[in-house]
Amino acid sequence: MLAGHIAYFTLDFDPAALVAVHTIVEPAYEGRGIGSALVREFFATAAREGVPVVPLCPFAVGWAQRHREEAPAPYAALVVEAERQAKDHPGL
Repeated sequence: MLAGHIAYFTLDFDPAALVAVHTIVEPAYEGRGIGSALVREFFATAAREGVPVVPLCPFAVGWAQRHREEAPAPYAALVVEAERQAKDHPGL
């Protein structure tokens, strides 16, 4: 059984970015740090690839604010564009 995942999309912008829109942990696995581990690895994978992350998911936003050394804040223009693209595609 899959314990959790992050729903995201790749921002169609220059530079491209990974946009985290939902962090989902199955109820049976909540409270075990799985959400934090997912978000940490999401940021780490993006960093290894040299791609910025724009967290729109409230859980990922909170995690990023508490872990600035692992989750650098995205450029304001990326956030604006990510919010626009997410709004234009409500099924994300």
